[in-house]
Amino acid sequence: MGLTTLLLMLFALVLVVWERPPDLIRVGAGYAAKIVCSNVFLANRDPFEVLKSDVQAPGHPLLKLMRVDLDRKLGTVRAGLLGFIGGGLAVARPDAGCAVMPDGRLDTARPVPRPKRLSYDDPTEWDAASALPAVQAVIADDTLAGPGMRAIVVVSGGRLAAERYAPGFDRNTPQLGWSMTKSVTAGLIGLLVKDGRLTLEQSAGLAGAARDAISVADLMSMTSGLHFDEGYGAVSDVTRMLYLEPDMAAFAGAEPRAHPIGEVWSYSSGSAVVVSRIFQNIVGSDSIHFVQSRLFEQLGMKSAVIETDETGTMVGSSYMYATPRDWARYGQLLVQDGVWKGREVLPRGYVAMMASPVAASGGEYGRGMVWRWVTHGDKPGENPDAALGIPADAFWMSGHDGQFAAIIPSRQLVIIRMGLTPARDQYMPEPLVHAVIEAAR
Repeated sequence: MGLTTLLLMLFALVLVVWERPPDLIRVGAGYAAKIVCSNVFLANRDPFEVLKSDVQAPGHPLLKLMRVDLDRKLGTVRAGLLGFIGGGLAVARPDAGCAVMPDGRLDTARPVPRPKRLSYDDPTEWDAASALPAVQAVIADDTLAGPGMRAIVVVSGGRLAAERYAPGFDRNTPQLGWSMTKSVTAGLIGLLVKDGRLTLEQSAGLAGAARDAISVADLMSMTSGLHFDEGYGAVSDVTRMLYLEPDMAAFAGAEPRAHPIGEVWSYSSGSAVVVSRIFQNIVGSDSIHFVQSRLFEQLGMKSAVIETDETGTMVGSSYMYATPRDWARYGQLLVQDGVWKGREVLPRGYVAMMASPVAASGGEYGRGMVWRWVTHGDKPGENPDAALGIPADAFWMSGHDGQFAAIIPSRQLVIIRMGLTPARDQYMPEPLVHAVIEAAR
């Protein structure tokens, strides 16, 4: 085979891949565009540093070949393998963060109504003078903080006890919580329960004889019986939903039922997105303003944004950005049983419901999209965190790549840990949490 023939075959192969890129490349391109877009337009970070450290370094080998093109005027990021294969596109929209555009066309984007300017008259501003030196010493320990740590915030008794940030990040840098977002979505449902506009037992409204009996509670507890592959690192239901589907809720809601309702626990970001869509169907077109005025403004969470998909559905499974202090404010609301400054934000008993065990999970997961423990034990129903010195009433918000929030009502403690810590690093947050508990006594 001559060199000319070989080059022609290689050119033909590149042309075919360019015209019809495999889904794995399209997922990678969408992911690269989305992560860079959000971190530039929400967190004001350098796009090439984000590409290098957040996209290329920790992920699939194909991501190392991704290149991006940023247009600040249009608010767009395009990404692709070698810069031109895969068609990744994300667009920034006012007050709604960045949305992936899987079809690669800006003209298909559904406008997101811009909410009214909020006042934030009385935000909780934590004074660094209230810091506890013993707690500050704990979080300064690199072993306890773990590899890839970007922020740790500790709130004890409603006061800022300690905080730490990695170089390039500070208290004003919004960070992605990934699946910590699910616990906030559960709080939004609580607002509708308080208003009498929704009950957890009501039908989720999914079409089809096999799905019409699924309730909102079934979705929140991850026991709907719907099939959903939560695997990462390849093309699965969750990566397809997040990066290849313009209407994520429609995709997740159309999944077939694989198990009887309530009998099998199966973690599903798709269920959380369907819950987001249910919330927005009830609230209406002004849902972003509702979220900001009824939750974020009340808590002083100035930085918080829940991003949407191409159709305008909030990605309540994965895409909330907020500063670590603002994540801690939401955690403090949960520590205080849904009460903020004497005002009942969530209905009485709702937080206890969120943390109550889902039987089908062996007690590991709570009914309001929180984790009752984060270390997977060998014995169903037995909390392995207890052996690590974590109080029995503790529960967790937990997200991809090392995002954690420990909520401990009995100690009036909130511990936020943000970072870029892939699962392969095998980081466990319990030693950090135990050390903070001891230091905060």
